[in-house]
Amino acid sequence: MKRGFQRKYLPEFVYGGIDGSVTTFAVVAGAIGASLGPAIVLILGFANLFGDGFSMAMSNYLSTKSNSDLMSSKIKRAIFPGSVKKPLNTALVTFFSFLIIGTIPLIPFVLALFLPIIKTHEFLYSIILTGIAFLLVGAIKGEVVGKHFARSAIETLIIGSLAALIAFLVGFLLKGITG
Repeated sequence: MKRGFQRKYLPEFVYGGIDGSVTTFAVVAGAIGASLGPAIVLILGFANLFGDGFSMAMSNYLSTKSNSDLMSSKIKRAIFPGSVKKPLNTALVTFFSFLIIGTIPLIPFVLALFLPIIKTHEFLYSIILTGIAFLLVGAIKGEVVGKHFARSAIETLIIGSLAALIAFLVGFLLKGITG
């Protein structure tokens, strides 16, 4: 991959990665909070992963295309040479980032299918792996926007943790309606 491409589309990678890990872990936490079984966690988690990932990618595509359509080609090239993003590329980077990073919270549940020894701690392992993902993507985000990587990593960890806590509490409070 060219260096310019990597730098140009790094914000889409960070955007997709953060949202992928936050929303997928929120689904996992909500399902666990509702005392749903691991199979349901996997079904809901993967449904979210692909459905929300596709939705984000298409939203990114339409947003980038709309922005591109607002400016004529001549104006874009004169004012922003080399910075024009292709809508399909932004969509693909967002989608695959969402899928790759968003899969992390589900890894322990998938592994538990083959390694029964981790079955009793799959949620704990999901918390740990997702926390690491939040920190890594947050650090990358800090680099992209020119902020201190540790501060950005901690900020992302806090925001992701709050989203997960809210989802867990909602699941816990609504678990009685599942019968």
